[in-house]
Parts: sequence; C-alpha cells; structure tokens
Amino acid sequence: MFVADDHQSRRSAAIDLIGTGLSDYEISRRTGASRSSIQRWRQRGAPARGRDSCERDWRPTDLASYSYLLGIYLGDGYISKASQTPVLEISLDSRYPGIVEECSNAIRNTAEIDARIHHRLTRQGNSIRITANSPIWLAAFPQHGPGKKHLRSIKLATWQTQIVDRFPKPFLRGLIHSDGSRTVNRFSVALRDGSRIYAYPRYFFTNLSADIRDMFCVSCERLGIHWTRSSNKNVSVADRRSVELLDSFVGPKSDAGGGIRTPTLFRAPAPKTGASASSATPACMLLGA
Repeated sequence: MFVADDHQSRRSAAIDLIGTGLSDYEISRRTGASRSSIQRWRQRGAPARGRDSCERDWRPTDLASYSYLLGIYLGDGYISKASQTPVLEISLDSRYPGIVEECSNAIRNTAEIDARIHHRLTRQGNSIRITANSPIWLAAFPQHGPGKKHLRSIKLATWQTQIVDRFPKPFLRGLIHSDGSRTVNRFSVALRDGSRIYAYPRYFFTNLSADIRDMFCVSCERLGIHWTRSSNKNVSVADRRSVELLDSFVGPKSDAGGGIRTPTLFRAPAPKTGASASSATPACMLLGA
C-alpha cells in the first residue's frame, strides 16, 4: 500500500489515479486521500497543482464552512509562516468543546485536512490551540500580514465579500464564537404578591479593529438585526426581535456543535387598568416560571 507523505503528495497521487478505472475507495486506500475529495475531483475536475497556482487561484468549495471559518479567523486566528507550509493557528476557550469541534470541521471542509488540537494552561485558565498546515491559507485569508489586526487595515477581497453576502449567518456565528458573547441581564419587578425576577438575553461583539466591527455590523444589517455601539470596542444587540434572530443560528456558546436551544420568552405582567403603558417591562424571560 502506498502512503503519501503529506497533503500535497496525497492529492497529486490521487489525481494521477483518477481515470485509471480504479474506484474512489481503492484510490483512497492507496493514497490516503479522502473519498469525498476524490469524488469531488472526479466530478468537478482536479485542482491546480503547485503552491504558486494554488495561492493564486484557490477558492473554497464549501462556502458556508469557509464563511464561518473566516469569522473565526478574523477574531482569533493567525497564520504562521515559520515552517515551509503556512500554519493556521486559532485560539479558543476550552470551556466550549462544541466550538472547537465546529471549528475543526470547518477547517476540514475548507482545506480537506484534519486540524490538530493542543491544550495549554494560561493565566486565564485552560485554553485550546487549533493548528492546521496547508499551502492554501495565505490565499484563503489574504488579510494575513505583519502586526496585530487592529493596528492595520483589514478589508475583505471581492470574492470574500461575495461569500459573506451569501452566507452572513455562518460568518456572524464565527465572529461571535471567537470574539462575542451572549449574556443575560436580570432585573426585579415589584408585584402585589411579591417581587419577581425577569431576565432578557443580549449579544456583545468585542474587537479592537474598527474594520472587523464594521464587517459584523454590515452582516447584521443584511439580516435585519439592530445593533448599537456600547463602547469604542463593543457592539451590542439587545432588541428583542434581533436577539431572537441571532438565537436562531448562534445561541449560547455552550450549545455550539449541536442544536441551538432557543430560550422561551415570556412577557412581564401587563400593567393594571389605569396604569401608564410605560410602567410595563419589556418582553423577557420569567426566571423560575
């Protein structure tokens, strides 16, 4: 059995065997390339060979996965060129294994390689570092450059903008999974039978780069999501309808990697007859109901 040394040689060996009469299974067995990749190359044509042409002509085939991975990269990603093959490095919180899984799947769907997961201890606690070697990364993320992202201009290429415009939901999901949060604001309402505590969820997106914050806001607007700037680095989404919409495809980080659980929303008690409309509280969750 022939085993190729790396991704590039596996791909080249598999492409050479397409059209020889061998089945996808047999080509995969001989070369180590995945059967799904072999089937795609057979149906759509083989990708261009060589790193130079790959960097110049590469475009993703799984657009939704790429849009999500782009959001992750803009928040917590970095490309290292210390080795011969560029390495994508992404730092994630170990408290959310579903995000780690989803990010790994997006890398596999985008670059046709398996990511490596490293655990490390930092001052903030345990963290996860995902790494993946591939010659496509510099083409996939032309935003790569020297220095921190918030200290230089970050603009999307035309083809990236077209993908994000078609798939704004995975893009926002990636941005929030990397640099966002979903919090619950709580408040108490005094009633005749005692006080009750209500809560309403809201989202924050926090990034020092004005360019990346603008990308978040533009994608929100495309979906009709109302946002406000709560500080010089924070964008907030608190409008009830907008939060419900984000919940439909993002939700709590603890739910990542599986079905998103959308919290049930309850209305606070209506004001008594004669009470002013302004005394009614906003729609929210009733804790303990």
